Amino acid sequence: MKKISVVMAIGIFLLFTIFKAQAQTNTTWQTKAIETYHVTVAFTKTTNIIFPYAIVSVDIGSRDVLAQKAKGVENILQIKAAKDSFPQTNISIITADGKLTSFLVDYDNQPSVLNLALTGVGRQNTISIPSENINQEQMEHFAKMAAESKAKARGIKDKTFGIRFKLNGIFIHEDIMLLRFNISNQTNINYDIDQLRLYIRDQKKSKRTATQEIEILPVLVQDNTSKVAGQSDNTIVFVVPKFTIPDKKYLAVQLMEKNGGRHLELHVKNKKIIKALPID
Repeated sequence: MKKISVVMAIGIFLLFTIFKAQAQTNTTWQTKAIETYHVTVAFTKTTNIIFPYAIVSVDIGSRDVLAQKAKGVENILQIKAAKDSFPQTNISIITADGKLTSFLVDYDNQPSVLNLALTGVGRQNTISIPSENINQEQMEHFAKMAAESKAKARGIKDKTFGIRFKLNGIFIHEDIMLLRFNISNQTNINYDIDQLRLYIRDQKKSKRTATQEIEILPVLVQDNTSKVAGQSDNTIVFVVPKFTIPDKKYLAVQLMEKNGGRHLELHVKNKKIIKALPID
């Protein structure tokens, strides 16, 4: 009888221990659903989403959707369909106040709403955006220093039809990174810039895997221009939150000509990014 009592006592103790551990585990791993907004886009219309703070980065779930910051402002995202009747996808936006906002995106030939404004109410998912600790004046100061620096990065360039495009400077200051680009027009035809954008992409893409690009949006553009005149060159500095590139991915920098075919693209690997030079 004593042996049976001991066995029963041990069994009860083990059951109590398991239940207690399970209760602690459940408490530790509690999750909370985060509100996802909904937006519809068309192929022939542009939808504008206005955020209360500057846009830091955009992650598009599919190439069926195009997204860009409105020229001249930092807090308006413009999105539209790249093709008709695409399947539902999503888009995630991080703003300088450290908030992540997610949208489900559907195609609609005639969207009922083309302009959305977010006031910040109910946006609870917060992540750390270190660059918010550096104000606009400081960023402009460091961008000017990067533009004038004599230090140069080598081997990151592309050229076509008399246009040369280089990433010739990568700098770091605390939690911001400064990327210096040079565009040289060696023809007599003005080069009108349609877009200059940065994406993190997979090196190899599987046919069975959905294509996903992470766009890096600058928090400041120094010496921004929409035109490079014939026989001239321009230097542009992008200020972005610091980043590194995961394995099997690369940074793609697209330079597109408006109403033209002189498009260029730079591919930047992580070994170049981690050699960023300090700027003080």
